Amino acid sequence: MKRAGINNSVKFIQNSLLLFCLAILFIVIMIYCNNKNSYYSFFIEFDNANGIEKGTSIRMRGLQIGSIQSIVIKPHCILTLAKINSSNVLIPKDSIIETSQTGLLNDAVIDIIPLSSLQLFDSSTISPFSNNCENSKILCNKMYLQGDRGLNYDDLVRSTTRISQRFDDPRFFNLFYVFLQNGIETTDIFLELITEILDLTSIGYIYLQKFLLNS
Repeated sequence: MKRAGINNSVKFIQNSLLLFCLAILFIVIMIYCNNKNSYYSFFIEFDNANGIEKGTSIRMRGLQIGSIQSIVIKPHCILTLAKINSSNVLIPKDSIIETSQTGLLNDAVIDIIPLSSLQLFDSSTISPFSNNCENSKILCNKMYLQGDRGLNYDDLVRSTTRISQRFDDPRFFNLFYVFLQNGIETTDIFLELITEILDLTSIGYIYLQKFLLNS
């Protein structure tokens, strides 16, 4: 009798532990599903990394909305996986995605510049996970996009160096001297032409006065 009571207690504890584990597993699954749908991702292809690395910020309208989760080097491009922190942040498909460098350390960021606005009806009925997202005007989960290179500090330094090299080139000064000399000669010819026209005008005015006096 006593052993039967012990067995019943053990079974009760086992069933309680099983139910507790199932409840924990259910809660974990629910949290995972909620977190999975709270953000979305898409792929961005670049010709060059331009300072992009894992953790690079993604901005839209000046605010950070996500970051780069991974970056892979392909034979012909750089492929990145972009994560948007909230599925409520909708990005129009008609957008420019470009890299730029900001700050004193020239940190790379990715700017998303929308070229069109979304209507309230579209933003309230469509999400990046919806079945009809591909037919909508917003970016969908796991979509593949092409990125461009925007403002780059290296390009600015390179352009400045080239300009300074042009000014240091003797051929530039020779060309500038020839251009200046031709401009001066053209100005002299123009002044001589104006002087001759004024002289002819004066002579014509004198003859006109004589003709009027004689008549």
